[in-house]
Amino acid sequence: MSGLECVIRSNRVVLPNSIRPAAIVIRDGVIAEILDPKRVASAEALDFEDSVVMPGIVDTHVHINEPGRTEWEGFETATMAAAAGGVTSLIEMPLNSIPATTTAEAFRQKLAAGQGKLFVDVGFWGGVVPGNCPELLKLYKEGVFGFKCFLVPSGVPEFEAVSESDLRLALPELARLDAVLLAHAELPGPIEDATRRIGGKNSRSYSTWLQSHPSVAEDQAIQLLIRLSQEYKTRVHIVHLSSGAAAPMIHAAKSSGIKVSVETCPHYLTIAAEEIPDGATQFKCAPPIREAANQERLWDALRDGTIDFVATDHSPAPPQTKCAETGDYMRAWGGIASLQLSLPLLWTSAHKRGFGIDDVANWLCREPAKLAGLSRKGEIAQGRDADLVVWNPDQSFQVQPEKMFFRHKLTPYSGRTLFGVVQSTFLRGKEIYTSGNFPNSRSGRVLLQGQA
Repeated sequence: MSGLECVIRSNRVVLPNSIRPAAIVIRDGVIAEILDPKRVASAEALDFEDSVVMPGIVDTHVHINEPGRTEWEGFETATMAAAAGGVTSLIEMPLNSIPATTTAEAFRQKLAAGQGKLFVDVGFWGGVVPGNCPELLKLYKEGVFGFKCFLVPSGVPEFEAVSESDLRLALPELARLDAVLLAHAELPGPIEDATRRIGGKNSRSYSTWLQSHPSVAEDQAIQLLIRLSQEYKTRVHIVHLSSGAAAPMIHAAKSSGIKVSVETCPHYLTIAAEEIPDGATQFKCAPPIREAANQERLWDALRDGTIDFVATDHSPAPPQTKCAETGDYMRAWGGIASLQLSLPLLWTSAHKRGFGIDDVANWLCREPAKLAGLSRKGEIAQGRDADLVVWNPDQSFQVQPEKMFFRHKLTPYSGRTLFGVVQSTFLRGKEIYTSGNFPNSRSGRVLLQGQA
């Protein structure tokens, strides 16, 4: 053990093919060996006993909004919340900041804005918007991990929605780069039709918001994306799937070899429309949270592998932007604050349905890392970065907004009792979070495509 940097030991270490007692030997921030714990003297190891040691969470869907809308969320507050939730790597979305990450120059501004503020490792998606095809190669060479688009208005003028003709221009270039397209899959036509039918219904009623975004808008968009993925042989990833009705066509597409993958989010798996109060705009997101029966279809799709993984779509906004005082669902910003809570949210609901810790590790760590091509992340294995989360699956806590580290504390989970307390988070072998403290703050690095 000469020259040893660190040994972490537990009776429950989540390895690629098992959960068992192990000692993780870390040198220079990398997992050097995984040993039988009996081979390591107690004095040499940091022993977490029966707590679970899992790979650090990889969240590939986070809105940070800096520069330009830092008052919504910034690099420092977002990455603190990530560290406190066991997230060691995240990929940031290209919209909501000003400028949006749709040009190489805007990407350089994004990197400059984050300098010296990162508590965890951060990578970036670029954007596909009308007219920016000449920038896609430049962005990819600069280090974005892939590209995000909206098929409906995004809510901000800096990031316009694309049409099918726009996608037909972009997809051949993405196929040539073997770059993934992430798509907000809703079509505007069904939403516009539904909104007209609603007319002057009570805008404080959650059912009004839900009716305005019918699942058919999502289903038709996914059908289009599957068809285009097949035609251009381009990798397409459906973000924040909310419609369980889309699962059969996704399953069929994947079975036939079409390059499509899918994520859903904790809010679609843990909240049902029937329990959302009127005027409680902290629950508003797009696509909307649907009914309990739909939620069970999403869990079934996770069970059979149709849905690949879970990401937060963390998108907080100031209370006034969320219309917290008026409770107007039709005017409020759509976004859920949850970055710090993905592990306990998912575990609390998954455990009740018979899923295990290995399933959670697959959904939160291994599969998201695969999507982004983060070959050093997502598993506890020799040669990987020593990114780890230590947590107690049997311990419960109540969500208290004042203990959340993201900038705005308005979250639909306030007051919920959850299981799965994060005790410590390690980034490349350094403890960056423990029991409310950040002993090695701002240890995060920028992750770049081709170098991660």
